[in-house]
Amino acid sequence: MLLLGVLTLLSLQALPVKTDFQDETITEFSVNLYHQLQSAGNEENIIYSPLSIAVALGMVELGARGSTLKEIRQVMGYGHLKGGDEFLLLKNLTQSLIVDESQYVVKLANSLFLQNGVHFNENFVHMMKKYFHAEIETVDFSQSAAVADRINKWVENQTENKIHDLVSADDFSSVSRLALINGVYFRGNWKNQFRPEHTRTFSFTKDDGNEVQTLMMYQQGDFYYGEFSDGTSEAGGVYQVLEMPYEGEEMSMMIVLPRQEVPLATLEPIIKAQLIEEWASAVKKQKVEVYLPRFKIEQKIDLKESLQDLGVKKMFTKDADLSAMTDGTDLFIGKAVQKAYLEVTEEGAEAAAASGMIALTRTLILYPQVMADHPFFFVIRNRKTGTVLFMGRVMNPEVIDANVHDFDAL
Repeated sequence: MLLLGVLTLLSLQALPVKTDFQDETITEFSVNLYHQLQSAGNEENIIYSPLSIAVALGMVELGARGSTLKEIRQVMGYGHLKGGDEFLLLKNLTQSLIVDESQYVVKLANSLFLQNGVHFNENFVHMMKKYFHAEIETVDFSQSAAVADRINKWVENQTENKIHDLVSADDFSSVSRLALINGVYFRGNWKNQFRPEHTRTFSFTKDDGNEVQTLMMYQQGDFYYGEFSDGTSEAGGVYQVLEMPYEGEEMSMMIVLPRQEVPLATLEPIIKAQLIEEWASAVKKQKVEVYLPRFKIEQKIDLKESLQDLGVKKMFTKDADLSAMTDGTDLFIGKAVQKAYLEVTEEGAEAAAASGMIALTRTLILYPQVMADHPFFFVIRNRKTGTVLFMGRVMNPEVIDANVHDFDAL
């Protein structure tokens, strides 16, 4: 089962008053942000939702004008669109993703928390409801602890209790005026589920050469698979791409795995939006042996720093022009943060129904084998539209103490 919860927070503060949204566009933004996060140079896991950030920025864009608006549109890649068309495209995109059925669940929710007594532009509020179906609540930001508690409870409710403590009392003060909260939650059942009795303790080799013990899932099944090379040594030669659909086959997880001896950092520079589309078009359905670790990732990202590095700068300064939100008050973005949660396990919400036992000790490989016992890149995407909901990497899976349980007896 895959469980994902993510929230994006954009918190607006006041300064003293002075005396077709294209699916390839969000993929491009996704990759640009990934490279910015990856460039930090650490060996940490990454998990974030570019869709959530795009929606949150869209809510800010509704109230932006001048160079502040121009920066957002440029970084998001909206230059080829007529001004304002991105709001309708974002609306159509999010509506097409929202489902609640037995195969998988995608939930998107937006909320505006407004300061009591401050007059916000009625057209801005109307457009927020029209394009983003935002819930509107009024609060007193000077009561920072109460506001943080209220927002965190809303977050927990929208993410099936997976995201906790998105904000704290320190995030708000008497100069806070508006908090824009966007939540995305995804839960999917593998179309071909892993059987728990096939899971074994396995060594996972990190890029620094150290090994950790993790629980490795296994199955032989029909998946979309391909082997690729950029024709140079930059990516370490041939690498594997595995696309594993969820029930209904509309959503999938795409895993990109370099060779065992090749660090993921060698492969990461070649990742581009166009290449992701090429992978999706080129993989073919065939029988594959899959070894995939159970893993759990939770990450909080300072979007203020990341977005500034990408070119969205002015909305975080006193020079921000957010004049379409409210009259008579100079606003700027005081805080921007995203918190995401990802868990991958053998089963979905119901018991697995797969049949047949394949021993882990087979020496004759009859089918392509994907052995994810070293770092890999992944994308959670809609296979019909190409929309990227989540993107990240696993550098270190959930570590277990092999002495605590006798996993070989499972």
